[in-house]
Amino acid sequence: MTDLSQPGGAETAQGGALLLDFGGRRERIPAGATFVIGRGTDLSIDDNPYVHRRFLEIAQRDGMWWLTNAGSGLTASVASADGLAQAWLAPGAAMPLVFGATTVMFTAGETTYELSLAAEAPYYQVSTSWNPGTGVDGVTEMLSPVQRILLTALAEPMLRPDAEGAVQLPSMEQVAVRLGWPLEKLERRVGTLCSKFARMGIQGLERNAQGELLASARSRIVEHAVGARIVTAEDLELLDAFVAQDAVGATL
Repeated sequence: MTDLSQPGGAETAQGGALLLDFGGRRERIPAGATFVIGRGTDLSIDDNPYVHRRFLEIAQRDGMWWLTNAGSGLTASVASADGLAQAWLAPGAAMPLVFGATTVMFTAGETTYELSLAAEAPYYQVSTSWNPGTGVDGVTEMLSPVQRILLTALAEPMLRPDAEGAVQLPSMEQVAVRLGWPLEKLERRVGTLCSKFARMGIQGLERNAQGELLASARSRIVEHAVGARIVTAEDLELLDAFVAQDAVGATL
């Protein structure tokens, strides 16, 4: 793969190169090239057997970069870098990478991965005045303080400054201990939170015929919340304060 320091040359006329960053590893994808993420590929995730051998494909067509989910089971959450636009990329689906910077997240097994893609010549330029400050779907203002804390606890490893490309999300048992809640209470509140997002049209949070959440719902709601900037690193202070207050109350 081409080094980042190499000039674009004639690529500019073809739409420019794409710069990939995955946990500090950076790759320059030249215009006209195809880049594959999977096991034994250009960006290889060989240590996770849940990742498809050929999962995500990045390729350029007619001067525009496209992201294709070539897998059969995994999905990916794709968001503009500011979180104001977000999409869910199901198996077999493809979408254009129209923004200057794009964040891609997916969960395989117990590990959630995050990578960024920056276009040298983006198809669209987003105005800096487009910043309502309420997340891509306006859900931020509709969350109660406890729901923000819950979302932050679920996504905590991804929000920490030392998160590098791949993190393991906490189990429900670990989140329950972190918040000082019984597991049944946590499961009930996560279910309520997922139902709220599902009613707003967020995909991947549907329930089965028995009314049970899909096993992937917890990672999906984390991907959406982080990608849409509904929770950010700033919310970690709120979480820490909640946990500290709860700990003090338990000793009284």
